Amino acid sequence: MLKGLSITPPVIGRIAIGRIVEKNGKRLPEKDDQFTLTTQVQQRGEWVLHPLNESLRKATPGKLRAIPVRFLFNDPNLNLRAEYSLFDRDSGRPVCVGNGATCRRAGETGIEELPCPSPDGCAFGQAGNCKPYGRLNVTIGDDDALSSFIFRTTSYNSIRTLAARLHYFSAVSGNLLACLPLELKIRGKSTTQSYRSAIYYVDLGVRSGSTLEQAIVEAGELDARRKTAGFDQAALDTAARIGFANGAFEDSVDDGSAVVEEFYPDAGSDRQEATPGAMDAGTTGTSAPASSTLREKLERKAVLLGGPAA
Repeated sequence: MLKGLSITPPVIGRIAIGRIVEKNGKRLPEKDDQFTLTTQVQQRGEWVLHPLNESLRKATPGKLRAIPVRFLFNDPNLNLRAEYSLFDRDSGRPVCVGNGATCRRAGETGIEELPCPSPDGCAFGQAGNCKPYGRLNVTIGDDDALSSFIFRTTSYNSIRTLAARLHYFSAVSGNLLACLPLELKIRGKSTTQSYRSAIYYVDLGVRSGSTLEQAIVEAGELDARRKTAGFDQAALDTAARIGFANGAFEDSVDDGSAVVEEFYPDAGSDRQEATPGAMDAGTTGTSAPASSTLREKLERKAVLLGGPAA
């Protein structure tokens, strides 16, 4: 295994709740209130839709606001990795990644281990617009049990809700998270920071038409079948844990352009920021001119709060 290269779950597609659109010659985030599944291929600046996107829509009346999923791992922290992250805006390379206690920062002398006081208390993070950044891997369908779709987000609401749900479902099922039949759901809310407009975030729950007790019974049955077949879930979790720890940063340079486009869209000369996947309050940093009125600042922030989930 190459040292310094983070080995991440194989990804065959993306889950988004928004997209990047071109307006007045600039590529900007546009929010949505439903899921879209894409491949990892872009054509003419647009992500190509995954075949599952159409099949799920045909099976769902109205908008696609729930996706049936399973998880690769029993350990919640392997399925959802969330850190405070800062990326180089030109190259897309990760510069600093921390958990609120310690961070790994790329410098002229290599990777340094430093204290991480979180973005609000870090001068380096505030200057570079460090943000919470989560990556969730899920499996959809039964064609490839070890491949995944990835949902990326800088939404506090999505990260906090998904983390809680994953740990709770793991606990109540007796550590059978990878066997539980669950679904991702879109929920909406309004806050003062969103100027009372609707914001959307991603939640996790038992599949529609089922109960938690039924899901736990099904998880136990699937776990028993897998063990009979020789499937070693504990070994899979261990292999993933080792792979993630093999590199200083999870995101590669190959993903850099997409990450920067979603993290740091050029929304104006003052470099105002919008965030991917959030459509959420509390995730956007803005640098408005000092002469702006309070209403102008709130209206500007309300526009910037809706970004796509990559």
